[in-house]
Amino acid sequence: MSATHPHTQVVRRDGATSPFDASKIAVALTKAFLAVEGPQASDSTRVHETVEELTHQVVTSLTRHPDLGRICHIEDIQDQVELALMRAGEHRVARAYVLYREEHARARIEREHATVSDEAESQAVPDVRVKGPDGELQPLDLGRLTHLVEESCAGLEAVSASSVLTEVHRNLYDGITLAELELALVMAARTFVETDPAYSHVSARLLLDKLRREALTFVSGTPDEANHEEMAARYPRYFRDYVRRAVRSELLDPELERFDLDRLGGAIRPERDLAFQFLGLQTLYDRYLIRGYPEAGATAEADGQSQGSRFELPQAFFMRVAMGLSLREDDPEARAIEFYELLSSFDFMCSTPTLFNAGTTRPQLSSCFLTTVADDLDGIFSGIRNNALLSKYAGGLGNDWTPVRGMGAHIKGTNGHSQGVVPFLKIANDTAVAVNQGGKRKGAACAYLETWHIDIEEFLDLRKNTGDDRRRTHDMNTANWIPDLFLQRVEADAEWTLFSPDEVPDLHGLYGPAFADAYEAYERSAERGGIKVHRRVRAVDLWRRMLTMLFETGHPWITFKDPCNVRSPQRHVGVVHSSNLCTEITLNTSAGAGDQAEVAVCNLGSVNLAHHVGEGGVDEEHLARTVRTAVRALDNVLDVNFYTIPEARRSNLRHRPVGLGLMGFQDALFRQRIPMSSERAVEFADTTMELISYHAIAASADLAAERGSYETYDGSLWSRGILPIDSLELLADARDGKLDVDRSTRLDWDALRERVVEAGMRNSNVMAIAPTATISNICGVGQSIEPLYRNLFVKSNMSGDFTAINPYLVHDLKELGLWDAVMVTDLKYFDGSVGPIDRIPAELKALYATAFEIDPTWLVEAAARRQKWLDQAQSLNLYVAAPSGRKLDALYRLAWRRGLKTTYYLRSQSATHVEKSTLRGTDGKLNAVSPTVSPTVAPVTQVYEVDEGAVCALDDLDCEACQ
Repeated sequence: MSATHPHTQVVRRDGATSPFDASKIAVALTKAFLAVEGPQASDSTRVHETVEELTHQVVTSLTRHPDLGRICHIEDIQDQVELALMRAGEHRVARAYVLYREEHARARIEREHATVSDEAESQAVPDVRVKGPDGELQPLDLGRLTHLVEESCAGLEAVSASSVLTEVHRNLYDGITLAELELALVMAARTFVETDPAYSHVSARLLLDKLRREALTFVSGTPDEANHEEMAARYPRYFRDYVRRAVRSELLDPELERFDLDRLGGAIRPERDLAFQFLGLQTLYDRYLIRGYPEAGATAEADGQSQGSRFELPQAFFMRVAMGLSLREDDPEARAIEFYELLSSFDFMCSTPTLFNAGTTRPQLSSCFLTTVADDLDGIFSGIRNNALLSKYAGGLGNDWTPVRGMGAHIKGTNGHSQGVVPFLKIANDTAVAVNQGGKRKGAACAYLETWHIDIEEFLDLRKNTGDDRRRTHDMNTANWIPDLFLQRVEADAEWTLFSPDEVPDLHGLYGPAFADAYEAYERSAERGGIKVHRRVRAVDLWRRMLTMLFETGHPWITFKDPCNVRSPQRHVGVVHSSNLCTEITLNTSAGAGDQAEVAVCNLGSVNLAHHVGEGGVDEEHLARTVRTAVRALDNVLDVNFYTIPEARRSNLRHRPVGLGLMGFQDALFRQRIPMSSERAVEFADTTMELISYHAIAASADLAAERGSYETYDGSLWSRGILPIDSLELLADARDGKLDVDRSTRLDWDALRERVVEAGMRNSNVMAIAPTATISNICGVGQSIEPLYRNLFVKSNMSGDFTAINPYLVHDLKELGLWDAVMVTDLKYFDGSVGPIDRIPAELKALYATAFEIDPTWLVEAAARRQKWLDQAQSLNLYVAAPSGRKLDALYRLAWRRGLKTTYYLRSQSATHVEKSTLRGTDGKLNAVSPTVSPTVAPVTQVYEVDEGAVCALDDLDCEACQ
C-alpha cells in the first residue's frame, strides 16, 4: 500500500491541508508503544509487526470511506488509531493514547480561550459560504451559528458551547451545503456525549433547529427559520397554520379544524421541546412526524425536500395526538389540553400506532391483534388475509394455529392426508415480510401452538438455520402455549401424548382441571385404538428440546395457557388461545363465520414510572392522576379507531379492552438507590404495580358510571367482585393449592370491589406491560421493566446508531471525583460494566450492575409480584449470562410456579463482546441529515449478539416488537 495518497487531503487543526501520509500513522503508533513499554519496544519484533498491521487497518478504514477520497480531518485519523489499538487488545497503549489526546485537547481549548477574541474567532473561518437548496451560495452567518449553539447549551451543566463551536469549525469548508452544516452542528455535540450525557440534549436542540427550519419553510411556502426563543412566540400561529395545511393536504382528519385552534395553540408549552434527548428527537424525526409534499404549483425548493418535508414540530405532534383522542369528548378542547399535558410532559406515552395515526384520515390506533385460525382452507387463508390487513396499519399479530390439523391427519374432502400446520406458517411468515406497514416498521407476527399438537416438534424447529427452508420461518416469531398438565408431567417424569386437533377438538377450548380430564380420556382412547394420529413422548425430553431451541434460536417463547385463562376476567365468554406478538396481551379469540369470529384487539400506553418517583419514593397522588387520565385516553381509542376488518371492530367494541403498562422501572430504582437484584426492588415492583392496578381499575369503573359498562360485563369476574388480586386464588385452586406467590396488599381493595360491582367496568381488561422500546426512547428512560443493559454502549434502531451512557452513574462518579477520560476508557474496555473497575465503590457496583450481572431469578420474582395485580400479562425478557440446560430448566419452572402468564425473549451474551473504540463519531447513522461529513468509527457494541441469532437485539432493526 502506498504510503501517500495525493488525492486525499488531511485538514489540520489550523485549517491547513497536506497529502495523506500513512507513515505518520506508523510513527504515532510506535511512539505510543514506546511511551508504555519503554525504549526496549523499539527493538521488539512484536511491536514492529503490530504497528505495521495496525497502520494497514487504519489506512484501509480511512481510505475506503466514501468522503475520504477528498478530505479527512486529523481528529478522524486519531479516532481510527485509537480504535485499532482497542480492537487489537492493546488496552494499556490505547489508554495512554486517550490521555495524551485529552491533555492536548484541553491545552488547545485553554489557549483558544486565552488568545482568541470574538473577532479573531470569526476570522478563523474566512470566506465560508453555505449552499442553499436553490444552489446559491450565501455567507455563513457565524453570529447565528454561535447564538444557536449557546442557546442549545443554556441551562445544562457540564457542557461547553465553545467546545462544540470549536468542533463545528473543524468541519466547515467553503461551499458546504445547508444539510452538511446542519449535520456538522449535530455531530459536533454528539462527539462529546461520552464525556457527559447532557450533550445528548445539546444534540437534540441542534437537530430541533433543522426541524424548525424544515417545518416553518413548508408551512409558509418560503424559506423560514427561528431559534428556540423566537419559536416560543410563534408556536400558536404556526400550530394553526400547520393544522390547516395538513387538513388541506388530506393528511389530518378535517374534524381537527373544528377545534378552537387558537385555544389549543395557546396551551402549547414550547419549553418542552428542550426536554428531548437526542435519541428521542431523532426517533420522532425519522418515524413519527408528519411529512408533506409541495402543493400543485409549488417548487421542490420551496418544499425543501424532494422526499417530503416534516412540518410537524414536537409540541404540535403531541397536540395532534391529543386532539385525535378527544374527538368524541363533550368538551374536546379541554380534554385535548389534558391529554396533551400528559403526553408532552412524558408522564405517559401512547403506543406507536396511536402516535403514528391519531388525528389522521386513517386512525388505526391499536397495537395488538390476536386471531384464531380455523381448520379449513377458507379459514386458513382468511386468517392470512386478515394478517395482511391488520399489519398494513402498524399492528402486531398473535396467531393461534392450534386448530389446524397435523401431519398425517385425514382430509375428508380429498380423502388424502394433511401436510400439517408448517406449510401454512411459511406463507404467514412471507406475508408479514411483504406487508411492512408502509415502510415505517417491519410487519411481524407470532404463531402459537399448544404443546399437545402432533406438529409440535416440527414447530420447535421453525427458526433453525438448517434443514428444508420450505419448512422454516426465519422472520416470524413462535411461542409454545403450554398447559399446566404438561409441566406436571415434566415434574413427574411421565409420558406426554401428541394429538391432531381434528380428532380431539375440545382440547383447544379447555383449561385447568377440565383440560386434564379430557386429555387423559383421549390418552385412554388412543391406547384402545380410537384415535388414529397420535404419538407418545417423554415429557422431560420434549421440555428439554423446547429449552434447547429457545437457547439456540430464541424461539419458541415459553407461555402458559392455564394462568392466562383461569385468571381471565372474560372466561365467561370465551377462551384465551394465545398471546400477542410481545406476550403481554391475553384476550379471547374465536374462529368461525360471521358474528361467531372474533379478532381480539388491544390498545396500549405506558406510564413513565421514573417521572413519578423521587428519592423519597412514589408520588402517589401524581401517579393516580396520570393513571386515571391515561385510562380515559385509552378508552377513547376504541371509539375513534379505524378498524381494518369487521371481526376486530366487533370484538373491540363488545369487550373494550385496553392495556396500561409502565416504563422507566430501572430509572425509578436508580432514583431511589435500589439495586435491581434486591428484595427492595421486588417490593417496589409490588407496591408500584398495586398503585397502578388500583387506580386503573377505579378509573375504568368511573368511566362505566359515566359512559356505561362494556357489553359483556355481566358474568365476568369483575361483575362477581373478583379483581386480579383475587383471581390468584382461582389459579391456586386449579393447581390444588400449589401456587407460591405473595398475596399481601396495602390499599383499600374492599371499597374498590364494591365500586366495581356497583358501577361496572368500562373495559374488560385494563393492564398489560408492553416492551415500550421506542416510546421509552422518546421519553428518555429505560424501556418497560427491563434491567440496565450496559452503562455505556451504542444502541441501534431504525433511526441509526446512538451512544447511550448511564447518566445516573456519571452523576455519582462526578460526585466522587472519578469521572474522567480513563473511566470512559475502562467502561469501554469492560463492556459497559463497572464490576471489574477497582476504584468504583462496591455500593455503586451493586446499584449499576448490568442485565447479565443480575441473577435472573430476581427478574422472575419481581415479575411475579407485578403479575398478581395484572389482568393481562407482561413482556418479560430473561437474561442469562452463561446459559445451561440446568439453569434454563430451573428458571422457567420457577416462572411457572410463581404464576407468570408468559415470558418473552431469552437473552444471553455473545462470545464476542463490546467492540473497544472511541465513541467520537460512533453515531454515524444519522438519518435526519446527509451523512456525507459523518466520521465512521465502529460502534461500541451491537447490543446483543448470540450465535445462530438466538436472541432479538434490543431495538432490533428487524423486530417490530421492539419498535
